[in-house]
Amino acid sequence: MVEDLRLIELVGVSKEFDGCEAVSNMNLYIRKKEFVTLLGPSGCGKTTTLRMIGGFETPTRGQILFGGQDITNVPPYRRRVNTVFQKYALFPHLNVFDNVAFGLTIAKVPKADIRRRVEAMLEMVGLKGFEKRGIDALSGGQQQRVAIARALVNEPEVLLLDEPLGALDQRLRKDMQLELKKMQQRLGITFLYVTHDQEEALTMSDTIVIMKGGHIQQIGKPKAIYDEPANAFVADFIGESNILDGVMERDCLVRFAGHEFTCVDGGFGANAPVDVVVRPEDVLLGEVGEGMLRGTVRSVLFKGVHWRMMVQTGDTLWKVDSTQMLPEGSAVGVSIVPDGIHIMHKMEEAAKE
Repeated sequence: MVEDLRLIELVGVSKEFDGCEAVSNMNLYIRKKEFVTLLGPSGCGKTTTLRMIGGFETPTRGQILFGGQDITNVPPYRRRVNTVFQKYALFPHLNVFDNVAFGLTIAKVPKADIRRRVEAMLEMVGLKGFEKRGIDALSGGQQQRVAIARALVNEPEVLLLDEPLGALDQRLRKDMQLELKKMQQRLGITFLYVTHDQEEALTMSDTIVIMKGGHIQQIGKPKAIYDEPANAFVADFIGESNILDGVMERDCLVRFAGHEFTCVDGGFGANAPVDVVVRPEDVLLGEVGEGMLRGTVRSVLFKGVHWRMMVQTGDTLWKVDSTQMLPEGSAVGVSIVPDGIHIMHKMEEAAKE
């Protein structure tokens, strides 16, 4: 269980580059022992946020607090954080042991302590016996483990990870996602992770912070964000969605795709324009006449675990995921249960792209 103890706080933090705001008035707190992921498309401000927490960038405005103390202008080497970058920045002329020991050596830690801590850390990341191996002789996954060991051996309170799995192939990425989460739980320290990979964020995180254009769009636990996205951008970024224009006729009744649907949302007012989000797995196909809409299967694609079908109903083309395949050209009935319909305030068209 994550402790309700604020370790890092960003208070009204903004960062400008050449007059352009990369991060705008951010307010965020991160709890001790929490695995937090900053998630968003390229250019959303997530890496800039990480670099400000690490001390590599200074906010244009606002404060960064660590344990209640203002560290906004404290240099990186005096912060109780370490960073693992996508390009691991390992020293090719040093072997594995010396790479991991580098920070301790600079800090003039006694040699016996260095050996004990480095060996313990290499065992934790699964590289026991690799001490004398050259960096160029390691695989990408092994190099990534060395970079993590080098950061953790200094015993930081927070580990910052800037897309550290980006250079790995898909299979190794999935393996390392699980390993990183297990490592964080064993160590009991705070991880702040940056990625644009939605599946990665959903797999590893206690809390996800979704960003767009320098602004936070939503903060929450992975399942809560997936099930109840705050807006159309979040819905489309975390998993795929059918996003449609709708009109909220009254509480719990919405019109979209040429039909009235019962839903579970309210508080939008009468005849309010809204965005309607329906996940592909929540679109149910059956016999013609059984559903609320009549449609035709336009295409079928096997996705491994399920089938992705594109179903046309009038002017609407639906993404539908199902474990049961219906052939292209099939006439179908289309149904959506009330709790599969998510209503949100209207966003600009650019926000949906």
